[in-house]
Amino acid sequence: MSQEYFEITKNPISADEVTDKVARREAGAITAFIGTVREFTKGKRTLHLEYQAYEPMAVKMLEQIGAEIKERWPDAITAITHRIGKLEISDIAVVIAVSSPHRKTAYEANEYAIERIKQIVPIWKKEHWEDGTMWIGDQLEQTPYPEGKPRKEGGTND
Repeated sequence: MSQEYFEITKNPISADEVTDKVARREAGAITAFIGTVREFTKGKRTLHLEYQAYEPMAVKMLEQIGAEIKERWPDAITAITHRIGKLEISDIAVVIAVSSPHRKTAYEANEYAIERIKQIVPIWKKEHWEDGTMWIGDQLEQTPYPEGKPRKEGGTND
């Protein structure tokens, strides 16, 4: 898999550009998942989000997800772009595009990709609400990162 199919960017994402990466004559289906910043989360009004990533590892993990999809659905081609930095309400945070000869594969592989992103890609976010801010931690929201990033081995961020 070529790295250009899997990117971390600070720039706004074009869903069309990501989808164009997987377009091909053999594809009878292209699915696109477009993850955007929503205004309300668990009843709290979000003003904006801030995403950070360990970029080299994040790209490697996106590539790994692409390889997993290729192994599980050999006819599928995947492209994923995730944005970092400050994102406003309705900004696109992530685009996943999958093409395949048949729609069921494209749907399944696309859903698989977003779930795996949340499980293994080192991206974390800070929510800015009307009444304060909080580093959410990992994308499954199971491990808090109060200092804004994962703790290094040994328990410090030094």
